[in-house]
Amino acid sequence: MGIEKRRSTLSVLFYIKRQKLLKNGEAPVCMRITVDKRKAEIVIKRSVPVELWNQSKECSKGKDRSSQELNHYINSVRARVLQIHRELEIDNKVVTADIIRDRYYGRDKVQYTLLEVYADHNKKCRALIGKEYTESTVTKFETSINRLREFIRFRYHKDDFFLNELDGQFIRDFEYWLKTSIGCQNNSALKHLKNLKKVIRIALANEWIKKDPFYGIHFRIDEVNVEFLSKEELDRLMDKDFDIKRLEQVRDVFAFCCFTGMAFADVQQLSKEHLVRDNEGNLWIRKARQKTKQMCNIPVISPARKLIDKYSNQPDCIAKNVLLPVLSNQKMNAYLKEIADICGIQKRLTTHVARHTAATVVFLANEVSMENVAKILGHSNIRMTQHYAKVLDTSILRDMGNVERNFSKRQI
Repeated sequence: MGIEKRRSTLSVLFYIKRQKLLKNGEAPVCMRITVDKRKAEIVIKRSVPVELWNQSKECSKGKDRSSQELNHYINSVRARVLQIHRELEIDNKVVTADIIRDRYYGRDKVQYTLLEVYADHNKKCRALIGKEYTESTVTKFETSINRLREFIRFRYHKDDFFLNELDGQFIRDFEYWLKTSIGCQNNSALKHLKNLKKVIRIALANEWIKKDPFYGIHFRIDEVNVEFLSKEELDRLMDKDFDIKRLEQVRDVFAFCCFTGMAFADVQQLSKEHLVRDNEGNLWIRKARQKTKQMCNIPVISPARKLIDKYSNQPDCIAKNVLLPVLSNQKMNAYLKEIADICGIQKRLTTHVARHTAATVVFLANEVSMENVAKILGHSNIRMTQHYAKVLDTSILRDMGNVERNFSKRQI
């Protein structure tokens, strides 16, 4: 059942500016339009002697012809404003005091709405899939605009919002609604707000909006500790014999990511053209990451090479011109849960756990430098790599070895 659109509340007030008298000694007459507590002022280009103005009746109390003409004009201006308001509501347009003022002056500006600009952004992103964006990224943008549309209808009972109506309260209310009505965790809510902020930056750059509604608002991202397999768990996974072929294939793809650090989207596209040999005959994977377009330079160590060889003659791989039989991410994660149960691994396995395992247990724990891990993972800066660099007890013990040797014989 749809939400009935709430009618806007309008009030019109005429008053004089006693402190800004004109050269003829009269006070200018002004009109204040208020719509849903937001105000706009119009100078109606008329004036009146201060002593003749009746504020309670919002008119001149004089009996002369000039006073009668002023009162008649005030009535006609009031009627025009009410007419504009009625027309906007009949046309199902967004009604604000500024819009009424601009239409009164006959200078209706081309005003863009939030969802209009957002939808145009998403349309352009979808056209750039495969060039600048992935299907999954565009899908996230489309989910975010749907959430925003729901919020505007729920909170304001409107179908859209003009950009110049946005303020910090709108942003804070959207965040609160995401967390309470939708049940988003903090980081999930911030992803929607981050997408919205990108659209707002577009509006600011095009001068469709003057003030940044995000100004002064700071968000805190909660640190998320993504799990990774220990060396023992990885060995257990690798040594397990599976009677079901699909589970064996999913395990092999997961293991390949553990030994290369490749993300799911990249291993799914991996083909022979991404394999190169250097002058010394070493095999490398050189591939631009689908997500960031950063080039990955990955030495193919023997466990990964054996998995490539294992599927070199697999019919599906040959038909699709890929190196490994990779299922969809959804199916992979579903089967990984089953594999974890079979192997007695008490962790929630996903395709991304393999990337963390590669960075932590396979690379960093074996003294691969942070800089080289960044190159292998295809990170543009080392700060991104540090997100994966979990500290292992084995690494601490290794680094403390020299300390132990230097101080073990010291007398206390």
